[in-house]
Amino acid sequence: MEQLAIFGGKPVRDNKIYYGHQCIDDEDIQAVVDVMRSDYLTCGPQIAKLEKKLCDMTGAKYAVVFSNGTAALHAACNAADVRDGDEVITSPMTFAASANCALYCGAKPVFADIDKHTYNISPATIKQCITSKTKAVVAVDYTGQAVQLDEIMNICKKYGVVCIEDAAHSIGTCYQGKEVGSIADMTTFSFHPVKTVTGGEGGAVLTNSEQYYKKLLLFRSHGITRNADWMMSKEAAPWYYEQISIGYNYRITDMQAALISSQLDKLDFFKRRRRQIVQYYNDQFASMPEVILQKNIEASDTCWHLYVLQLDMQRIRATREELFCALNAENVCCNVHYIPVYYFPYYQELGYEKGLCPNAETLYENMLTIPLYPAMTDEDVKSVVHAVKKVITYYRR
Repeated sequence: MEQLAIFGGKPVRDNKIYYGHQCIDDEDIQAVVDVMRSDYLTCGPQIAKLEKKLCDMTGAKYAVVFSNGTAALHAACNAADVRDGDEVITSPMTFAASANCALYCGAKPVFADIDKHTYNISPATIKQCITSKTKAVVAVDYTGQAVQLDEIMNICKKYGVVCIEDAAHSIGTCYQGKEVGSIADMTTFSFHPVKTVTGGEGGAVLTNSEQYYKKLLLFRSHGITRNADWMMSKEAAPWYYEQISIGYNYRITDMQAALISSQLDKLDFFKRRRRQIVQYYNDQFASMPEVILQKNIEASDTCWHLYVLQLDMQRIRATREELFCALNAENVCCNVHYIPVYYFPYYQELGYEKGLCPNAETLYENMLTIPLYPAMTDEDVKSVVHAVKKVITYYRR
């Protein structure tokens, strides 16, 4: 594209700066190697160790780890008894799994609009979407900021609805002094490589409910148990087990669990470094009229996952795609988080139409995600700012 020529000179740095990247050190590698030399590669002691660490970290009574964050969401909906004919309210400004988990259970996703300043799901809009069919709310902590959990929990309690906090972005975040993971009826984490803490893949559901905990354990492993208190038969043979419900193979390996446990030891550093980068970005972009900064939620002590630039495109003589490509030419690899879920052809075929959530749609049309991860050096961060300012200044009206 011809307009990229101006950005085709000497790059900001030799290597690409991606929007997100895992941060793995020698301790993480050694933790995995130790498991590979042990007797267990899966279904071993690292699973319980990780679940205990998650409980200790968050204050939740129970944690169940899963193969990935999507499996965790599916398990949470199943534990909430989401079934055919039910409705599950969620945000469209999220990865598809936050809505797909309802479809997996035969339910209908209902999309509530976001707050146009914080970009999190709006409690007022959730309330407008409640019907007699609503079984659960999947509230997404977008970019790492906790949703307004007090208001959302009150709405859910009033209408007898289960509150599932999709905290894929927000491990390490606190809300009103409490750790995310200990507040909602169930909270799900993701350990995908671009998340703050990674296991390559992996997920978890945290809860204070023993009833949900039992369902989650069974759902993870085919509905099979060796727990004598849960079995129908009292046969005492040491090899005996029973399938007492339907479940899936959503187990995580000990290798992944060991990596996640090691990563959790660095969570305080990850949070601190992410906050430093976000503060620098905010300071640098605050004076740019073309940039609209995401509003901070005061009650959320945030471990930031994404940094989203909302652009005032009326002030810029370029399309978003041109900006995207120009930044890439400067070795700053952006992304867009997210395409509203109901824009996808699959959802369109289900009858969803554009126009459902105006605030989410406006944000989508005007945003870019720029790099944010703890391994970024100060030079990297400054390079991103330099590139953003260079590109926007060139295209300024």
